[in-house]
Amino acid sequence: MNNALDTLEIETNAPIRTSFAVGGRADKLARPRTTEQLQACCAAESELRVLGQGANLLVDDAGVAELVVSLDNKAWREVVIDESTGRVRAGAGADLPKLIHATVRAGLTGLEGLIGIPATVGGAVVMNAGGSFGQIADSVARVKAVTRSGDITDTPRSQIGYTYRRSGLFDRIVTEVEFALVPGDPEIARERLKEAMAIKAKTQPLTAKTCGCVFRNPVLKSSIEGVGEANERVSAGKLIDMADGKQLAHGACRVSERHANFIETAPGATASDILHLIDAIKARVHDRFDVTLETEVVIWRRRP
Repeated sequence: MNNALDTLEIETNAPIRTSFAVGGRADKLARPRTTEQLQACCAAESELRVLGQGANLLVDDAGVAELVVSLDNKAWREVVIDESTGRVRAGAGADLPKLIHATVRAGLTGLEGLIGIPATVGGAVVMNAGGSFGQIADSVARVKAVTRSGDITDTPRSQIGYTYRRSGLFDRIVTEVEFALVPGDPEIARERLKEAMAIKAKTQPLTAKTCGCVFRNPVLKSSIEGVGEANERVSAGKLIDMADGKQLAHGACRVSERHANFIETAPGATASDILHLIDAIKARVHDRFDVTLETEVVIWRRRP
């Protein structure tokens, strides 16, 4: 195992790529090419952090001290599609939008509603990425992963413990995902993809620098007129908008005019700006509706 780590280059003071294009660096960053190298990383530092595309990630300006592992090597991006059965195997580093287009071309349905979500397959499966057109958990058959102690697991969908924007995979490093899709007419699959993309283009700031939705949609403890009933999951964006949250800004970042659950950044923005704005949004919604918003974006901070 130590030999595997010896063959792996560890980058120092390495930039951490995120969609926000802000934030600090990684003191140490590794790009393992094999399962053995990944296991060696876990043995060296069990508290390592896993970097996908950085689409749902905000890194504090101070960066992070823990080893950051990126599965961006081509060895983790392999995709195998069986058009006859609808079974698809994808490496954790595979690009989700590219995978969706490939499955649609093959006439397979199940993932097309997730178009517009920038993510790796591994990151999307861990956070149970989704939206109004469904969630990725609905198409997952099984997930292969490495635990923090270096054990290899192969877990069926029924044992993953999926809930809204959560899974039982947060303590593992996903290496491969098998999807169970539905074979059908490629033209129908393409039309469903176009429909989902058109709606997102109208309602989301797809060309801006954002992390996607900043907050999880909350479940109301009590009914709120014009929002929803008690125990109902409601739109965080609607709450922010109704609390006049679109007026909020800090430094070179602001709440999006197109969708209030998005924060847009401009040149010169810092992670600190975004963190301050997140706190201001949470305070505005809590003061107005007595609802506590939880962040959907993952925040990395340097530990004391």
